[in-house]
This record gives sequence, C-alpha cells and structure tokens, in this order.
Amino acid sequence: MTGYLSRETTPRLERAIRLLPVIVISGLRQAGKSTLLQNEPAFAGGYTYLTLDDFATLAAAQTNPETLIEGAVILDEVQRYPEILLAIKKSVDEKRQPGRFIL
Repeated sequence: MTGYLSRETTPRLERAIRLLPVIVISGLRQAGKSTLLQNEPAFAGGYTYLTLDDFATLAAAQTNPETLIEGAVILDEVQRYPEILLAIKKSVDEKRQPGRFIL
C-alpha cells in the first residue's frame, strides 16, 4: 500500500474552512473524499471524525443528533440520515462559526 498523497484541492478547502461554517465535499464513490479528510493535517487533527456507516453513530444521529455535532465535526456518509442536516442548520443559525462542519 502506498502512502497518502496530498490533494490539489486541499488549499481551497482550507480557505473555505476559514470562511464558512459548513463545507460539503461530494464526488464519486471511492474517489478519496474520506481519505483526504482523515489524512490531511488541516482536517485530521482539529475535527472529530464520525461516519454514519457505523451503526452506533447512525443510531445516535437518529435519536439525538445534537450530541454528534458538538464542536468541529467531520460527518461522513451523511446521506444515510439526511435529517441530521436540520440539526446542523439549527446549530449554525445559533452560532455561526467558520469551519464547524465538514460533510
């Protein structure tokens, strides 16, 4: 297995995080979106990484989504429970802070 290679889009994402409260990264399956977020130092160190592919995390999102979105969060596979976006919107409306969520 080869080591992680930095992505060309990283500087743009870093700028966006400094300005916007929510960043959405979308693309084809297996294109490296999750790998980027888990390996780039700008994202990996300062964020809690959660994936809704994990059944316990998905159940927590369904029962009490506010507990998952405290602090700076990377929320992967958000399409598995899109209703969590309402909790994210409410959180952003209450406290607009750059770089809170990466989806």
